[in-house]
Order: sequence, then C-alpha cells, then structure tokens
Amino acid sequence: MSAVKPLEAVARDRVGKGAARAVRRQGQVPAVIYGGGQAPQAIAIDLVRTRTLIYAGGFKTTLFEINAGGKKTRAIPRDFQLDPVNGVPLHVDFLRVVAGQTLTVEVPVHFVNEDAAPGIKQKGGTLNVVLHTLSLDVPGDAIPDSIEVDLTGLDIGDTIHIESVKLPANATFTGEPEAAVANIVPPTVLGAEVEAEEAAVAEAQASEAAEEKAEGEAEEAAEGEKKAD
Repeated sequence: MSAVKPLEAVARDRVGKGAARAVRRQGQVPAVIYGGGQAPQAIAIDLVRTRTLIYAGGFKTTLFEINAGGKKTRAIPRDFQLDPVNGVPLHVDFLRVVAGQTLTVEVPVHFVNEDAAPGIKQKGGTLNVVLHTLSLDVPGDAIPDSIEVDLTGLDIGDTIHIESVKLPANATFTGEPEAAVANIVPPTVLGAEVEAEEAAVAEAQASEAAEEKAEGEAEEAAEGEKKAD
C-alpha cells in the first residue's frame, strides 16, 4: 500500500489565468482540491517538489496529506498539466479522500521471475505486455503501489488473464473479467531478416565496387594505348 506523503501548500485567495501566472512566477504550481462534498480549495505547491513527485512515477496513485495554512486534507492527484515544450508542471487537480471512499486508480503492473519462464529463458520468447496498468476500484486508504505478475513456469503461447493475477484485498478490476494482461510470443524472425538484408546490401556494394574497379582499369589501359600510338 502507498504510504501517505506530506505535501506543503499555500492557500490561494485568487483564481483565474492571471492569478495562476502570478503563482508560477513565484516558483509554485497552482492546484485545486475538490470533491468530498466540500467546496473546491485553491492552493499553490512548490514547483521543484511537484516536478520531482510527478517524474518519480506513481504520482496518481499516491495519497497525500496536504497542509495548507495548518488545514490538513487527504487527497490524491486526479490530473495534472505539463508545459508541452519543457515539461514543467502547470496545474494539478487533487481529489479529496474521505473515510470509506472507494477510488478508481490506474496501478502499474510489474512482471517478476522472467528468468523462471522457460518460454523466455530457454526458448527465446518475448513477453508481450497488453496492460501496463490495471484500473482498480480500491479503498482510498489502501491504494497499492503496483501489482506483481509472476511469470514462473510460463511457456511460449501462454497468456496471463486478469483472473489469474493476485489483487490486493478489497481491490476490484474495472475492466473485462477475461482481459489478457500479457502473453509469451515466439522469437521474432526480424533479426534473421535484417541479417539477410544487410548481406544482400553488402554483396551489391561489393559488386558495384568490382565493376567500378574494372571500368577504371579499362580506362587506364585505353589511355595507355593512346599514349603508345
């Protein structure tokens, strides 16, 4: 389960584009906390801290205790905007988390024990990942960091379905009950095709070089005959 992380914030009394730009000029990111049957609360959070949290991964599955002027609120990021050019965070939306509330979150999938899968280790197969994240309904205070999928014993042609994945207690998958998470596919023949293509190119280049050399030698011989005459 993700630990609750503290996050310092400053309450904002002004909203709108102009106010947001002023916040950004001060090295902060405008944000809002909404939901939970309460009015939205406008806040500002530190830019460096926000950028670090976002790019560290798992931002949208992390429960934060936001302290804004002594008022603490538990919330989870619902969305964020990044500058399309430099990737700097521009805005963050937080959803309040209240006792007993169930949330829908995208939890990353981690595949383990690849060396124990004969289809990969011994036969050179490839793990084809269908779902990189799982959409789960979970209690707000029990959001998992990730879901592990064990590859032990899997062979080429085997498929991992959601029904065989061990989910945390009180977690429910929101997608199709028979959804495929990943499968083991045969070794690709791309490598052999590339090698054959490279060999053909090399042969053509060698043939061209030989022709150019022969033409050069013929020209030199002709020049020699002219001088002799």
